Parts: sequence; C-alpha cells; structure tokens
Amino acid sequence: MCFDRTFPAGFVTEVARRLDTGGADALWVIEDCFYTTAVSLAAASLAVTERLSVGLGILPSVVRNPAMTAMEIATLCGLGPGRVLPGIGHGVQHWMGQIGARQRSPMTALDEVVTAVKRLLGGEQVTVDGSFVRLRDVQLAAPPADPPPVLVGVQGKKSMGVAGRVADGLILAEPATPADVRAGLAAAGRTTRAADPDSTDDFTLVAFSNLCVRADRRDARREMAPWLGSILDQQRPALSDWPFIDDLRALYRADGVDGLAGMPDDWWGQVGPIGTLDDALAHVDALRAAGATAVAFFPPADVDIARRQLDDVLAVVSASAR
Repeated sequence: MCFDRTFPAGFVTEVARRLDTGGADALWVIEDCFYTTAVSLAAASLAVTERLSVGLGILPSVVRNPAMTAMEIATLCGLGPGRVLPGIGHGVQHWMGQIGARQRSPMTALDEVVTAVKRLLGGEQVTVDGSFVRLRDVQLAAPPADPPPVLVGVQGKKSMGVAGRVADGLILAEPATPADVRAGLAAAGRTTRAADPDSTDDFTLVAFSNLCVRADRRDARREMAPWLGSILDQQRPALSDWPFIDDLRALYRADGVDGLAGMPDDWWGQVGPIGTLDDALAHVDALRAAGATAVAFFPPADVDIARRQLDDVLAVVSASAR
C-alpha cells in the first residue's frame, strides 16, 4: 500500500501495523513538496513493525547531498535491516525551482547521485568531482551489512534508461498499466524474473496503482471515473503507451466522465485494480505477467476511506498468496 502525501503523519503507524500483521509485503511512504518527508515516515513505520518492508517514494535527487541521502538510508537500514526500499527520482521540476534546487541536467544529477549513494551504501570511500555531485574521501561509518536495492522513480524514457544503467530497479507512478510496465522495462533495457523466469537479471519494477474495490464493479468505476478524467486532462506523455489511449480520449471528449464510467471492461482492467476483488486480482496478475515484481495500491486521499480500504488491500494480499 502507498501512504498518500496528504495523510497526517500520525496515521502512518496505524497503517504500518495493520499491513504488518495482515501479511502485506510493503508500505510505500510518499515524499512530495510540501508535505511530509519519506525518511521520517519510514523511520516511524519501521519502529512499529517486525517484517514489513518500507519504501521511500520518492527522494528527489537534488534536494539532499548524496552523502546525507546515503546516511539517511543507512540509518533506516539499522532500524529495519533488510526492510528498506529506497527510491530516488528527479523531483517535480516546478517544485525544485521553487526551492532553488533545479538543475540544468536532471538526468546527469540523477545518474551521479544514484551512483554515489550506491557506492556509499556499499561501504566504499567515495571521491567524486562531477557536474552535480562533489565528494572528497566520504565513507559511511556504519554502512548496512546488506545494502538495499536503490530504485529510481521517473517517467520519461530517457530517465528510465538512466535507471536501467545505474539503479537496481524502477518505480512507475500511478496509474501503471501492463503496457507501462513493458514500456518501462524496454526503456531501461532490463528485464525481471516476473517477465522472464529464466532471467538472471535482479532488476525490480514496482508499479503504483489506484485501488477501489466494491461489491458492484459499476459503483467502483463511477467513483473513479472523475479521477481518470483528471489523468487525461493532464496530458501525461506516458499515456501514449496505452494501446487504447486514442479511443479513450475520443470517448472522454464525446461523453465526459459518464463515458469513462461505462468504458469497456478490458480498459478498466488495465487502468487499475478498480471494480470487484476479482477485478483487482486480475489487474495484479496482468501487471505481474507484464514484468512487475511488486504492486503498491493508492487508496483515495481520505483517511476514513483509506482505513476501510486496508481491509481490501489485505484481501488482495491474502487471495494473491493462495
């Protein structure tokens, strides 16, 4: 499950405990400007759980010095050995401009930061004089005994190529469809064991999805149709990978949100775990078949609804394990 950026910080321990005891694999805590920070939410989550992994989604590469980023991750690994999944990305460029951190070449910065962080977590003494990263004889005093995989959360194809070269995995923002998973792996030049069981590649792909489970799938689709309309209004370039995107946009132009609510079952099945519990399971299966190694669900940005939907998340977890 993902912890929405708008949720109050104190809610994270309740969510983490429920997921931990209910058998979920991971909680992804979200860092966006100007909400809560992923590192502090992760520390709180690790402190109240025993087995749950906690993902950082996503640390902007240019906000913290990479030595500090590595220190933060190493500290979290000390709190929950083997349970930390750090994610690093560009950061939204408008936000980076607001805080004076925007770089001329975000991809170069991402490459240099991820490379330096991985080396530091591996216990190396690092000296770098790069375009963005400048370190001299820096070495962590307590690197993790088992360094975590460092994942990259980005959207553009070129940035995904950087992830494939320097990172251990890729995080795809919601709504990640099976087509997005295949396109992301292709852009990264990598594969996963989910996509190819014979592969020796240890690459990880985490897909974020928006969850809505109802007894009647029509109710779930009507509820989520305005959200899908907002995604279409944003004109995200990544939507071009959806095989039905032209027809979907035409339907939205002609019939608005009502048209989206009644769009074909196959389209809804690809867009998200939206409908009945069986529909959600089918979406997860489709993402796995495309190559996703993990799926993280976003509940609606309402604490009361999210609290109820923890049961839906754990129902999917339980059914998937059978």
